[in-house]
Amino acid sequence: MADSPSIVGRSITHYTIIDKVGGGGMGVVYKAKDTRLGRNVALKFLPDDVSHDPQAIERFHREARSASTLNHPNICTIYDIGEFEGRPFIAMELLEGQTLKHRIAGKPIEISELLEISVQITNGLDAAHAKGIVHRDIKPANIFLVERGQAKILDFGLAKLTTALRYAAESVGATAMSLQTQTRGLREDHLTSPGSSLGTIAYMSPEQARGEELDARSDLFSLGVVLYEMATGSLPFSGTTTAVIFDGILHSTPSSAKELNPRLPLAFEAILSKALEKDPDLRGQTAAELRADLKRLKRDMESSRQPAPEKSGTGSGSQPAATLQKSVAVLYFENQSGAKEDEYFRDGITEDIVTELSKIAQLEIFPRSEMLAFRDKPTTVQQVSQKLGAAYVLEGSIRRAGNRVRITAQLVEASTRRSVWAERYDRQLEDVFAIQEEIARSIAQALRITLTPQEEKTIARKPTENPQAYDFYLRGRSYTRRENIEYALQMFEQAIELDPNFALAHAGIAGLCGLNYEIREQKQAWIDRGLAACDRATALAPDLPEVLVAHARLFYAQRKYAEAALMAQRASERKPDCDGLWNILGRAYFASGRFEEAAALAERAMECNGDDYNTYISYDQSLERLGRKKEAEQVRDRMTKVLRQQLERVPEDVRARILLATNLAYYGQDSDEAIRHLKTAVALRPNDPNTLYNAACTYGVLGRKVEALETLKKTFAAGYGNMNWAANDSDLQCLHDEPEFRKLVGLDDRPKS
Repeated sequence: MADSPSIVGRSITHYTIIDKVGGGGMGVVYKAKDTRLGRNVALKFLPDDVSHDPQAIERFHREARSASTLNHPNICTIYDIGEFEGRPFIAMELLEGQTLKHRIAGKPIEISELLEISVQITNGLDAAHAKGIVHRDIKPANIFLVERGQAKILDFGLAKLTTALRYAAESVGATAMSLQTQTRGLREDHLTSPGSSLGTIAYMSPEQARGEELDARSDLFSLGVVLYEMATGSLPFSGTTTAVIFDGILHSTPSSAKELNPRLPLAFEAILSKALEKDPDLRGQTAAELRADLKRLKRDMESSRQPAPEKSGTGSGSQPAATLQKSVAVLYFENQSGAKEDEYFRDGITEDIVTELSKIAQLEIFPRSEMLAFRDKPTTVQQVSQKLGAAYVLEGSIRRAGNRVRITAQLVEASTRRSVWAERYDRQLEDVFAIQEEIARSIAQALRITLTPQEEKTIARKPTENPQAYDFYLRGRSYTRRENIEYALQMFEQAIELDPNFALAHAGIAGLCGLNYEIREQKQAWIDRGLAACDRATALAPDLPEVLVAHARLFYAQRKYAEAALMAQRASERKPDCDGLWNILGRAYFASGRFEEAAALAERAMECNGDDYNTYISYDQSLERLGRKKEAEQVRDRMTKVLRQQLERVPEDVRARILLATNLAYYGQDSDEAIRHLKTAVALRPNDPNTLYNAACTYGVLGRKVEALETLKKTFAAGYGNMNWAANDSDLQCLHDEPEFRKLVGLDDRPKS
């Protein structure tokens, strides 16, 4: 009777049914009047054909339990749950407008509107996923566009509480309205029999189509399908039968969205590729990450429509034109494969071209940290020149397919917008070093630079003869920058297996061993392994900057600070923007009390390694210890900006999150936000000593002595062993006179000066 017209006009508890407004596979919806509160609501009933199915009833109740925990502007609000003539219903927010399905209607949506809607959807999903709720049926019919422009996610009837949250909730006695299902005699994992799948076929993720256990990443794939449909008006996986659609989801690559809608920006293709990745481990991992990608594209498109500032002359400031004649800014090449997982290769090739050009003394090459601001953003040669003062800009693209690689490159003179050199290389992957060498030589020739015999020799030198080993090395370098030590080690090991004489890969292992010892596990085995790798790298290439930095990190891990500083200084003379160089040099100075020397290098460190948020810490701390608070604040401001940018790109970066918490606490800007970031980071890594140490620092900055000291105890219990750093850390200033703190870090055991 719930889906019969005769129900209209009847009273159900304190609701009066006004009209039937719609229905679907999981429910029939009526407009009703809440006589108690005097407002219109929507009542959703199970349809007759499933109203007596225990599993359907339980899924229906689960919608209320799941959605009632969510209070978010981009999720339809649940008010109440009830029953009428044996049929359960949900009272929810009554929405005026149309579904996204009706808005699309087989036609693409203009990109600005698409991005606005998509950001709102990711906002809602992020809120649901944060509570452990997976929707499992994201599709245009379940996204409602309210007349005032707001997007709301509907129908959590297929939502599934993740196992981790369910167990956690049961352990603290969850209420019947939220998590318990035992009163109905059904277990959560029996609601869908093994091997079956819920949802709408065309929008399913591959793991959902296979009937596997789902997590939040499944919703991201489904949203990727929705984004594709919004952008093109058609589905990425379609067919006349269920089997054909399933096969497409599992095995096929959809047609390029840009080919179907040429007005789409190229960056949107990259976002789609990331969302529609079939392997969930390679897909975007969080709704927040997808939201950041969409917001970044939205911002970049809006900024590109702004009128460019008037030029006041070539270069920046009052720098004479003669000094800019041979300065070159190398933009990150465009990743034309569109695959997110290929970005490590694009980044590596671009950065190694920079390295090759840096070997030419008459060229001024801008460091990687300054070029990152332009990566994957619509920009012009003039914009780059105006911001950096570059006389020339090198731009290009990379496409890799199997063992083939296509690289295009063009050198543009900023003042005239004239291309002074351009080339396209279609080669085997094994020729990639020859391409880098040719680009360097061609640019030198185009700028009328005569290479010295030594420059000829260094440019011709290859890091390895094995292109596959080089590929593994680039992967390892990418993982190292994300502090994913385990995967980075595996990649470097694979590189060495293919080429035992690959010095850079040995140096990579050595540096990771020192890093792991320093921040995670103080075991001598890591030092021994690192020293062995460093010895091998040194024997192969004693003056390679990466080898020197790896050696410096191992010295630092052994508390040999003078030796660490010396090695890092030698590396800075050879490659000023070498990864990790300024971080380890600053830490060595700070740990040995050489605050003046660290402070003197602060500006250069930020210029060369400013994209690495770890670089800032020791210079900020040194300035603070010297009482130069204004300068320290400036360093922290820059660090905060870099941290926020990092969390936009990688929301799961625990270290970035907890360092941001410390900065917010330090300035007293928003202690509540600081604590939220702090708790999120600790929840993600509850037993990680480095995370705990930074948590202690945040409590220290907030003046919470008890929490700071207790967390510091847990830090040392978890294996953190850098007592010198803790003893000097200004963030723990509130503890410095506490006897228990002095005993904990061994201050009272040191000889008095």
